[in-house]
Amino acid sequence: PPAHAMLRSLVGSEMCIRDRSMTGRCGGPQEKSDVFRPASQLHVQEGLDLHLVGNSDAAELFSVVDSNRDYLRQWLPWLDATNSIDDETAFISNSLEEYEKREGVFYTILLNNRIIGTISLNWIDWGNRAAGVGYWLSEDQTGNGYVTKSCIRLMEHCFDDLSLHRFVLEAAVDNIPSCEIADRIGMRLEGLTKDREWLYDHYVDAKLYAITKPEWDEKRTP
Repeated sequence: PPAHAMLRSLVGSEMCIRDRSMTGRCGGPQEKSDVFRPASQLHVQEGLDLHLVGNSDAAELFSVVDSNRDYLRQWLPWLDATNSIDDETAFISNSLEEYEKREGVFYTILLNNRIIGTISLNWIDWGNRAAGVGYWLSEDQTGNGYVTKSCIRLMEHCFDDLSLHRFVLEAAVDNIPSCEIADRIGMRLEGLTKDREWLYDHYVDAKLYAITKPEWDEKRTP
């Protein structure tokens, strides 16, 4: 599959020794019971939903990517490998294989049934009960809180339904909007990683944020 099928975003890729697909092959034994399969769809708010990506989404998803190519290229490393609907189809196939293995899940973000971006668990470490989030949004939909709300909904699904303990977000240090999302959610900045990712022609450093279920439970308690 194309390079972007391995990792669509720096956001949500925690450092540890694992395979190239960044799906959480580190820590303890991987318990992947059917009980703990991520949901295929999650309702966020009226008109805003997360749906497991499917083969029928390839054309629309590629259209959104293609129309936002310059905007997304600032922080996402996979644009040069996404040049056709066939590339998108290959990515979707890879994502669905990871979902079947319970190693990750890739959702389209739907606003009134129209794709405006994506959000994913780029890796799930069942042994250590942790997962890492990644996302992108169409430029014309930014500033409405859709990514923050989607992150919270996915995080609560991880904590409340999948019995996970730790939720991780990683973003380039100069990617201010993503860093602000982590701050709004109340995630802790745990550290900086030097030269975390090769972005076309240069390395970028990253901030690593995380929050645990007990920390989130305390924040959401009235």
